[in-house]
Amino acid sequence: MTTTLTTTLATTLTRTSPRTAPVLGLVCAALATVVWSGSFVTSRALHDSVPPVQHAFWRWVIALLAVAPFGARQAWRQRAHFRRHRRYVLLASLFGVAVYNTLVNQAGLTTPAASMGMIMAASPVLMAVFERLGGVRLGARRTAGLLTACAGVVLLMGGGAGFGAGDLWMIAAACSFAGYSALLRRRPAELGGTAFLFTTFLLGIVMLLPAQVVSLAVQGGFRPTPGTVLPLLYVGVASSAVAFFAWNTSISLIGATRAGIVYYLQPVCVALLSRALLGERTTWPQLLCMALILGGVMLGAGSRESRGSRE
Repeated sequence: MTTTLTTTLATTLTRTSPRTAPVLGLVCAALATVVWSGSFVTSRALHDSVPPVQHAFWRWVIALLAVAPFGARQAWRQRAHFRRHRRYVLLASLFGVAVYNTLVNQAGLTTPAASMGMIMAASPVLMAVFERLGGVRLGARRTAGLLTACAGVVLLMGGGAGFGAGDLWMIAAACSFAGYSALLRRRPAELGGTAFLFTTFLLGIVMLLPAQVVSLAVQGGFRPTPGTVLPLLYVGVASSAVAFFAWNTSISLIGATRAGIVYYLQPVCVALLSRALLGERTTWPQLLCMALILGGVMLGAGSRESRGSRE
């Protein structure tokens, strides 16, 4: 199923016209955001059964296996391109694979899922900063939408989320994800989407391998049960293979800043999932803040990218 969905996205991308590209880009960003929202709930659910590094390591092993049937051969054919751009690929693997989810899992040891989602919603601000430093013009409407959504996130955190030690890990994770998204904007055209995913997943696993060995030696392994295996399958297949392909596609079509504005939907999705799966209640002030976030998303996502903003 995952292979079929990802292949369909790839085929659709190759047939995308300039007129429909913004719509497809927004849809892909929304898909990735919704799927990733579930991964925060999963990270929190596994905090007392699977160590953070092992959680990240097996997530990417599963993701690599999911992508391999249609990405490995393409990556081998493009190996000369990957060698030419090895510094870029290594940075993307470091920030997007090895570091980001490990930090998220570490934060999940002490930080509730809803708080994790709210803190991660700050990453689009960093994406916009990185793009602006790279010469991308944001435009007045997109800037207004970004600030409006950011205000909703700040009010949401101030109204019900505390700030603990685990939140520092989430702030670091937000910085890592923003850096990865900014890198995607500059991905060389000759690096194919599925080949790029396969290669970054593989390199990320290699980077995590020393930490995995240390974790096994110090903390021991976890017990494979339905309560641990099924969540790992979700984050490995849906949150990694499908969501990362959708997010990378979105970045290539509409840029990191506009996709980042859609990413502001994440705290809303996490709150809804927490209510449905964990029975957490949502207050009226939180609902008002979520409405503010949605308004900012619609305002910023509907703006056109200014001329001269593309590399």
